[in-house]
Amino acid sequence: MFSSDTRSADANPPAAGLPVLYADEALAIIDKPAGLMVHDSALARGETDFAADRLREQFGRPIFLVHRLDRATSGCLLLAFDRETASALGKVLMSREVEKDYLAVCRGWPAEQAFEVDHDLDGGPGKPLKKPAQTRFAVLARTELALPSAGFETSRYALLRAQPLTGRFRQIRRHLKHLSHHLIGDTSHGDGRHNRSFRMLGIHRMLLHAQRLAFVHPHSGERVEATAPADAEFAKALALFERAE
Repeated sequence: MFSSDTRSADANPPAAGLPVLYADEALAIIDKPAGLMVHDSALARGETDFAADRLREQFGRPIFLVHRLDRATSGCLLLAFDRETASALGKVLMSREVEKDYLAVCRGWPAEQAFEVDHDLDGGPGKPLKKPAQTRFAVLARTELALPSAGFETSRYALLRAQPLTGRFRQIRRHLKHLSHHLIGDTSHGDGRHNRSFRMLGIHRMLLHAQRLAFVHPHSGERVEATAPADAEFAKALALFERAE
């Protein structure tokens, strides 16, 4: 059910470059590893290694980030090589014409196989204004592990496909918290007991992966689609669900 194509989960890949999933003269889709910040910000806290800096050096030209991924999130990252393309892609994102599929592992079993969360979110630290936020979820698999929790001898987990329809700060993570189906490995909005259980299994990363990105090229009109493989630690989590099946 799940792809066995994996790559190393080392903290940061060598500075020689990040994996390129798609590239042409106007834009590129990169496979960002978990643990690497996309760009400098107030959340950097002394960090000096950023994907944006690596990519400028890697491509030898200016780059314009079209969207963001949290530091702990891996997978498809879209960028443009000129302002015109970046603006065009930004409009496509706003119109919801981009297909963004994430894999996420959460605590518990959602009651419905497919559901949508419509819950307003603020913009993060220093941005208290709440704006509409919607995320579609689908349950891909369930598993029950021999991990005691809250008085029970076992713990239940679900593998989800998440499709954010808007782009709010930490949207998927916060929507899962809103449902009390906390994202595993999320140290800001997750459940510490379950995070510790997964660390005991050798899974130390946050289990959110931008697996797929698809859209119509703003210049050629052709369909662009890229899929990022799971890294080694995320593959360990996927294996828990394969065994359950």
